[in-house]
Amino acid sequence: MGKPTGFLDYERVNNPSVDPKMRVKDFCEFHPPLNTEERREQAARCMNCGVPFCQSAMKLNGMVSGCPLHNLIPEWNDEIYNGNIEHALIRLRKTNNFPEFTGRVCPALCEAACTCGMNGLAVTVRDNELFLAESGYTEGYITPHIPEIRSGKRVAVVGSGPSGLACADQLNQRGHEVTVLEREDRIGGLLMYGIPNMKLDKGVVNRRVKLMEEEGVKFVTNADVGTGVKAEDLLNEYDAVVLCCGASNPRDLKVENRNVNGVYFAVDFLKSTTKALLNEEYEQGNFISAKGKKVVVVGGGDTGNDCVGTCIRHGCESVIQLEMMPKLPDERTKNNQWPQWPRVCKTDYGQEEAIALFGSDPRLYQTTVTKLISDENNNLSAVETVTLKAEKDENSGRTIMKPVEGSERLIEADLLLIAAGFLGSSPYVTNAFGVETDARTNVATEEGKYSTNVEKVFTAGDMHRGQSLVVWAIAEGRAAAHSVDLYLLNT
Repeated sequence: MGKPTGFLDYERVNNPSVDPKMRVKDFCEFHPPLNTEERREQAARCMNCGVPFCQSAMKLNGMVSGCPLHNLIPEWNDEIYNGNIEHALIRLRKTNNFPEFTGRVCPALCEAACTCGMNGLAVTVRDNELFLAESGYTEGYITPHIPEIRSGKRVAVVGSGPSGLACADQLNQRGHEVTVLEREDRIGGLLMYGIPNMKLDKGVVNRRVKLMEEEGVKFVTNADVGTGVKAEDLLNEYDAVVLCCGASNPRDLKVENRNVNGVYFAVDFLKSTTKALLNEEYEQGNFISAKGKKVVVVGGGDTGNDCVGTCIRHGCESVIQLEMMPKLPDERTKNNQWPQWPRVCKTDYGQEEAIALFGSDPRLYQTTVTKLISDENNNLSAVETVTLKAEKDENSGRTIMKPVEGSERLIEADLLLIAAGFLGSSPYVTNAFGVETDARTNVATEEGKYSTNVEKVFTAGDMHRGQSLVVWAIAEGRAAAHSVDLYLLNT
């Protein structure tokens, strides 16, 4: 523990944010870092607890608190405070393949479990992690590490999201020859096309992909396994196949007049903007645009928030975000004490920007869409909504949201974005390999295992556990790689 009184001497200071009215003018990241001395002070706040809950990933009251990667947080915070950046980075990379990703987009389960957060503000673990990652690149500590010995075994990883990349990275470092196949035109999966550029600059993704290529990983784009690329060819050509295709089936709305023009899934909307930016076609308007439109976003989660922020950058006339569930409390309740995940209302960057530009929070709670209204050309003109109330289901005991009679209202809308989550893996991929799926269409394995019912076929990430976080995807990819490595060593 570098400074025993650090948590008393220094207040928590986050990386600053560019003013909302300024940052919405472009798609650049907007959290400039603290300087090195300020970062050392933030690391000094770490108490080096005897029981570091921050790295535990405990499931409490149905939710996980603590890092799923079990990052050695007190160790590298101590090294940051003492100025040993390279040593700190070594400890961080021991458990996390891609701290430059999690340092930007992780909701920081570690901070929820930080002991400092019990009676005050948690340590800035995520910002400290990002500082280490970026220091690693700028100071030359992160360089290609090419395995000296190759096993002669070949592995195909299907999907290049965080789980696929983590799995490929681990297996490559074990000396196996790894090929990653991606159906899109660029590597990165949801890191590339699911997360907007202002949250995760695509240059950061490309930088990591280039490093992995230099280390020996092969990447193939426009390779749609299950259609253009046959499953049997991969099974014949490779010693193992790992399915990391994500939970790629968006949940649709079952509403009257669903087939009107102007309705898009959030993933397609966000992808079109990112592609336009990367292809330098944004100024030409070659994307699904919200410019000058009245937008309604269905879904109150991170993806819905990303849609709000993107629509504002397009120049929308207005934006409303619908959330089925009640608003969470602004502070912890008595039955949600530390170190549980804090079930409190979070105002994210997109909502902050809507408040700054339009003067009010865009979220409408306990509200859902019941009908879409179109004009004479079948273009969306309004959505009919209804208020919901929470009731206990007598059979299951679960809380369900029921419509309130007479609460219907119309909201003018030119564009409706569906950000209501995902329903599991793509059937054409699972059917092609003949792997079993569970009731939620996730690829089925034994509890804690990653091998499927098909010989030499493994799975990881959202395709395995359902829609989740980048940090969980990395953890799954690492665990699956270990399972594949043991399989290859015994075949």
